[in-house]
Amino acid sequence: MTGIVGRKLGMTQVFEGGRLVPVTVIEAQPGFVLEVKTLKKHGYEAAKVGFLEQKKQKLVTKPMKGVFEKAGAKAFYRYVKEFPMGGLQVGETVTLEKFAKGDKVSVSGVSKGKGFQGVMKRHNYSGGPSSHGSMFNRAPGSIGASSYPSRVWKGKALPGHMGSVRVTTKNLHIEDVRVEQNLILVRGSVPGATGTIVEIRKEG
Repeated sequence: MTGIVGRKLGMTQVFEGGRLVPVTVIEAQPGFVLEVKTLKKHGYEAAKVGFLEQKKQKLVTKPMKGVFEKAGAKAFYRYVKEFPMGGLQVGETVTLEKFAKGDKVSVSGVSKGKGFQGVMKRHNYSGGPSSHGSMFNRAPGSIGASSYPSRVWKGKALPGHMGSVRVTTKNLHIEDVRVEQNLILVRGSVPGATGTIVEIRKEG
């Protein structure tokens, strides 16, 4: 098993060898294997797994209902993800047992939305003088070119919408795995606000 889906609960701290280590607590409920991709039939090995039960049945589409019923799932799932896994069978349960302290993982999630922001916050511009009558302060400054090309280049770092995009943080260490509580503690911060759904994938 190489991946699992969980919900970010927030951050706390643990002590390890006399050192205080900041960790993110992620709740990863057991998943249900819905479909298994094989090298012979599909050209690669993977497993399609359902996570977090969907309580509102009306939100489940008819095609997905067919997938759940074919797999013999007792419940409908809110999130269905495919991970490169081998040796699994349809109907099996995926838990945190395959993760261990010290493993390196990548965590993906949707970052916090920050709305419309200026260049200093969005792109780390240094800005200009803010005293002695200066009208510069937090402005971006000159953005145009000379006679050529007489326009602003595409991709110029300017004010705009910031955050609320998919972000992946790599090379995070697992500090602790509590299988009976469905909790995994990852060193450092992971993308998203409290309650964000994140994907945890093993590295290497």
